[in-house]
Amino acid sequence: MEQVLPHFAEGEVVKGFGRGSKELGIPTANFPDNVVDNLPECIGCGVYYGWAKVDQGSVFKMVMSVGWNPYYQNKKKTMETHIIHAFVDDFYGSHLKVVMLGYIRNMKNFSSLEELIKAIESDISIAKDKLDEPENIMFRDHNFFES
Repeated sequence: MEQVLPHFAEGEVVKGFGRGSKELGIPTANFPDNVVDNLPECIGCGVYYGWAKVDQGSVFKMVMSVGWNPYYQNKKKTMETHIIHAFVDDFYGSHLKVVMLGYIRNMKNFSSLEELIKAIESDISIAKDKLDEPENIMFRDHNFFES
C-alpha cells in the first residue's frame, strides 16, 4: 500500500466515544471532524505510527487509528491517537500536533475485546521499535513541533 508520508496534522482534542480509557485501558486523543475530513485520500484507513505533542509539552511516540474501527461499527471516520506516555489528566481542548511516519496494518474486525487489545498492544510495540530507527527519530525534533 503506497502512502504519502510523513503527514502532519494538528487540531483541538475533542471527546471521542470514551472507549479508549474506560473499555480498552488505552486512552486516545481524538481530532475534530474538520481535521479528519482534510486527511488526504491517499492516506488510507489503518494503524500508523509517529510522533505527537500536546500543547507546549514534550514530543512522544504515538500510534494512530484512522478509519471506522470495525469492531465498534463506527458510523464516521476518526483519527484516534494513542500517545505512548502516561498523562495524569485528560487534555480535551488542548492543541494536538502529530506527524504520521509509517503504516503498521489494515483496519480489521476482531472476535473479542481481548483480541482487539492484544492487537493494539502489538501496534504499540511495533511503533516503539520503528520510532527508534534513525530516519524516524529525527522527526521528534522537527520544527513542526516548535511553538
